This record gives sequence, structure tokens and C-alpha cells, in this order.
Amino acid sequence: MAEVSYVKASRIFSGNPPVRAVDELSLEVSDGEFLVLVGPSGSGKSTALRMLAGLEDIDEGAIQIGGKDVTNVPPKGRDIAMVFQSYALYPHMTVAENMGFALKLRGVPKTEIKAKVEEAAKMLDLTKYLERKPKALSGGQRQRVAMGRAIVREPSVFLMDEPLSNLDAKLRVETRANIAALQQRLGTTTIYVTHDQVEAMTMGHRVAVLKDGLLQQCDTPRALYDRPANAFVAGFIGSPAMNLKTVPITSEGAKLDGIVVPLSRDALAAASGLDEVTFGIRPEALGIVPSTDAGMDMTVELVEELGADALVHGAVKIGDASQRFVVRVDGRTPPTLGQHVKVAVRDTTEIHLFHPESGERLEA
Repeated sequence: MAEVSYVKASRIFSGNPPVRAVDELSLEVSDGEFLVLVGPSGSGKSTALRMLAGLEDIDEGAIQIGGKDVTNVPPKGRDIAMVFQSYALYPHMTVAENMGFALKLRGVPKTEIKAKVEEAAKMLDLTKYLERKPKALSGGQRQRVAMGRAIVREPSVFLMDEPLSNLDAKLRVETRANIAALQQRLGTTTIYVTHDQVEAMTMGHRVAVLKDGLLQQCDTPRALYDRPANAFVAGFIGSPAMNLKTVPITSEGAKLDGIVVPLSRDALAAASGLDEVTFGIRPEALGIVPSTDAGMDMTVELVEELGADALVHGAVKIGDASQRFVVRVDGRTPPTLGQHVKVAVRDTTEIHLFHPESGERLEA
């Protein structure tokens, strides 16, 4: 049993005023689940992981592993293995010695250590590197050694703190696929920290989004994308980010650039009493339409050609201000820089509404 529970757990750093790096975090992680903690720098995600590892104090609340309160248990008594961004390999030891070192400290027999190291090496495609020193390995290989060192310990919980940050883009994609497949094979409860929302969305069974030490939403990647709980999650999850604009609202819909985008009866009811709403629409839910159709007038300022798709950035007038929108279009026929185009909402069911002040979702 390796369920993990944060029970209103807080980490407070001294200062004037004190900083609540993690603020009453309540989170349940199931046995065998791959949970990703994601958020911008300073959101508290790494601190939350270090609290679970026993490397940061818990000033309020508690943390449980496998139903046991480990709030005051030292790191070595928590049955966890941590993979760091820096790999933290011993340079004077071979790959095999690095991977088996924790078992050696425990007094595990040499034959058993050798068997476990060889099994993990085979799993990670490291067999031919077992006698090499870390300096003779690439960054990706060193990362796999750090993973192997964690695997041979057979812990209840894997903790990973931005383990792919030092890898180049291509290797990151390859390694994150390997980590996800490995976790599924081992079935070990895993909590993974990253600032990269693409990484979070492609790896986690569930993703917990943090901001300023507060949990914003925890759900499956698809649920986070389709029904973000607030404007912060809406703007953070998705690449490129959702278009979020504060616009006037009438009894018929939202006003953008002189046109009224119709809203559902439920959406209008949720926004009742407000003069303005934060209107959210993802780039793929917008499209360029013929100049004779109703839509927003947009001047193209940037075109990012991505192959099959292109991202068109442009200015749209909302009220007295010019605001930037991003539209995803077919990469084979993108508009040109400086071109004036008409942009319209393809599907009104893809519209998201948030409170203009609190940022909370207005629809159920």
C-alpha cells in the first residue's frame, strides 16, 4: 500500500510577513498513480515534493504514506526514492556501483545487489554501460542511471523533481515517454514535479496545478483542458495558451469588436448581474472566415509555422484597446504578415467564462 495524502499541509518560511510556500495543501494520491505537480516558478510544487521526502519541515497539517503519518519521520524512514534534476551521481563510481550503492549501505548481499542492478539496467537499456563512469555518459544516460538507482531500491513512492530539465528538447520527449512507460510497468506510486505543462499533460494520470502555494485544480489532463476551474488554470494549461479577454456582456452574449458572440442560456444565467466577464477561447476554437462573414477584424502580427498547423497572432480591437488573439489555422495556407483577416468562433460550446475579479469559472 503506497497511497500518499497531504492533509492541510503547509510550509511557512519566516519573513515579514511570513511566506506560505505551500498553503494548506490537501491532496490524495492513489496507490500506483502517476501524479504531476505543475505550476510556474515559486508556485510551491518543489517545496511540496520536498515536504513529502522529509527534506522540508511541515509547519501545519500532516503527510501520510500508506496510511501512516510520516510528518515527523526522517527521510530514510519514509520508504521513498527521489530523482533529482542534477542526477547526483558519484563520479568515482561505475554505473553499477552508483545504482547499487543504497543497497550496499543497507547490507544487502552482493549477489542480490548484482541481480537487481542488472535487472534495472536491462529495463533502462544500460547493460553495456555498467562498467563506465558517469563522465563517459551523455546527459540522457546519466538520467537513466539516476532512475535505475531509484528502481533498485524498490521504494513505495518515487519522487521526481524536474528530472528532464537538463536534457535537450528531443531527448526530453524521448525520456518522458520512457519514464511514463516505466512507471506503468512498475506500478509504483509516482509524484513528478515540472514547470512544463506539456510534460505534465503527456505524463500524468492526474495533474495538480499550483499557484502561490495554493492548489488550483487537480484532475485528469483532459478535464483540466476542457473545464479549467479558473482563469489561471485556463491560461496555464494548453500550448499555446487560451485566449483570455475581459469583455462586456449583454443579455444575448459577449461583445467582441462590435459583434456579439452568442452564449448558452446556462452561461448567461451564470454571468447574471455582471457587466463584464473574462471570456476564454482556445486558438483551435477560432478560425479565419471570409471577409463577408461576421467576425472580428484582426491584423496579422506574427505567423508561427509549425508544419501541419500555424499559429496566427494578431491585434483585435475590444472597446478602446487593441488586444492580442492567437488563432490555430491550417499550416499550408496561413495568412501573411500585416494581412487583415476576419476571425470568428467556430463552436460556441468551446467558450469558457470566468469571473472578471476572482477568476473563478462561472459555469458549472
